[in-house]
Amino acid sequence: MTTRLKFAAVLLFFLSVGSQAYAGVTLLLEEPYSYDGTFGGTGHAAVYLSRICAESPVVLRHCAAGELGAVISRYDGIAGHDWIAIPLIPYLYAVDNAENVPLSADAKLVDFLRDQYRRDHLEAIAPDGADGEPPAGRWPELIGAGYRRTIYAYQLATTDEQDDRLIRKLNSDPNQKRFNLVTHNCADFARNLINFYYPKILHRNVIGDLGVTTPKQIARLFVHFGERHPELHLSSFVIPQIPGSIGRSSPVHGVAESIFRKKKYTLPLLLVHPILTSCLVVAALGPGRFNPAHNAMVFDPNRDLEPPLAAAQRRVYQNWLRSLKRPLAEDNVTAAAWQQVEADAVPHLDESGNPVLEVKLGEDTVDLGVSRSNVLRSSAPPELVESMLVTRLREELRNGGSPKASARDVANDWELLQQVIIAGHGKSEALDARLTAMPSNAP
Repeated sequence: MTTRLKFAAVLLFFLSVGSQAYAGVTLLLEEPYSYDGTFGGTGHAAVYLSRICAESPVVLRHCAAGELGAVISRYDGIAGHDWIAIPLIPYLYAVDNAENVPLSADAKLVDFLRDQYRRDHLEAIAPDGADGEPPAGRWPELIGAGYRRTIYAYQLATTDEQDDRLIRKLNSDPNQKRFNLVTHNCADFARNLINFYYPKILHRNVIGDLGVTTPKQIARLFVHFGERHPELHLSSFVIPQIPGSIGRSSPVHGVAESIFRKKKYTLPLLLVHPILTSCLVVAALGPGRFNPAHNAMVFDPNRDLEPPLAAAQRRVYQNWLRSLKRPLAEDNVTAAAWQQVEADAVPHLDESGNPVLEVKLGEDTVDLGVSRSNVLRSSAPPELVESMLVTRLREELRNGGSPKASARDVANDWELLQQVIIAGHGKSEALDARLTAMPSNAP
């Protein structure tokens, strides 16, 4: 084979792999938030199956062309079932389609989107309460995970035969509540499901996690198995948490790590049982440590995986944003109060299913589109949209932690911000001059 033919063959291979970036079984390692982030820190585990879809939340089938698969996990107290399957986009964002995902979200908008999706699709397992209001319980955990958590994903290839067997097994086995925090938790379900595809590759860590299955432990083993089997095309990616006023999720830990990092647990345990405490410290700091974000690409439901924004690119955008900060602050009194505007707004959906915020401005009420599909079609003043986009960009450009965006994500948001500013900049000659001096293309 000539050198040119070899190059063409290699290129074709990588193109085919890229086009199937999400084909197979994918372990989702989800960061903790709220009380779990403060007191526990082990997070949540789920499994994304790209060729298996949800006929209903408790019945699986093969996906049709264009469908993105389903996320399946064990939950506690959802209509007496052990596992629930949800299509990928609703699981992440509580909307039907990727184009409906909001650019920014607060708790009120998330609650609205979750309840709207429940009413449209999940009444069978989470029916209205007696007063017609959303029911109590943990059903909100089924949808909109991307608002509360950063999610790391690790994917291995599977075969149609393996998918066939899993569909038959889960559809035929009893789907009855088994949840137990110690012996049958969400990570146990993910461990058993992945071991169905690849037997005995995942197991508990008796010392480091005190015998409890944790999401981080099975993620570490899953990645190590994939690294030893290149024919399974291991890929790692991060699904960033949607920007907004919702608190950011916390780094995920194992049991020993959680105890070691919280001195209020470590010091009393050291006094009571110094040998056990020493073992936990060794387990937390030992060679088995695992960085979930290592080599992780950035997920976007509309395109293939892309690398995170580089540090040099981040600095360029941060400088550009600082150059806009002063005129925005001078000309737009709502820039510093975006969170309050968002909190006071009433959410609803437009005719295409895109989220809209109904905002009261004095005696007038305006609609502010908050998805990429409708943000430029709002009746709201451009200043409000500017505030939202500047806030979003600040979150994407924040240093530290997990990857928050790819270069294309930030470039798209920067371009959108410029379009909005240009649409409403006529009143400010100073802003005109600043925009003229700004680069129009991404670095």
